Amino acid sequence: MSKKKFISEVFKSGGTIGALSPSSSFLAKKMLKPIHFDTANCIVEFGPGTGVFTHKLLENMNSNAILLTFEINPTFHDELMKINDSRLIVINDSAEKIDHYLLLHNQKKADYIISSLPFAMIPDVVVDNILKNSFEVLSEKGKFIQFQYSLNALSKLKLLFSKVKISFTFLNLPPAFVFVCSK
Repeated sequence: MSKKKFISEVFKSGGTIGALSPSSSFLAKKMLKPIHFDTANCIVEFGPGTGVFTHKLLENMNSNAILLTFEINPTFHDELMKINDSRLIVINDSAEKIDHYLLLHNQKKADYIISSLPFAMIPDVVVDNILKNSFEVLSEKGKFIQFQYSLNALSKLKLLFSKVKISFTFLNLPPAFVFVCSK
């Protein structure tokens, strides 16, 4: 997807897209670094947008793993549907329903959840539901990995997760914090 089309979607989104441009490869590298691809069987991605992380996840996943992506923007959803990979399941629904879709695809737990959701632009009750449901379906050794442009989400993450590591990358527009959360 072109940068021009991405920016057009940002203006049409009504506040559901929190970025000014697609994520950089530097941010993708930081987001995916904590993942043990050799043992991950189920990865979930919230808000894949143009698929920057999606493509990198699929490049590194083992052949038996699955990737469930939750994208509510119809244009981005349609772009993701063009990816020809049987391990990818593209869902046009709210990330709040992660438990339902895991069961639907015969998965008890998610090994990793990668989130690009703009929590500052989503109602608190929805963010709370997404985080609570994510915590419940995350495997005991799994990780919830979230990026944000501020530290506003930190308190919500610390309420649920016992360990939250924070890193930062300047090499993204805008620069971003990466939260790696463990049970």
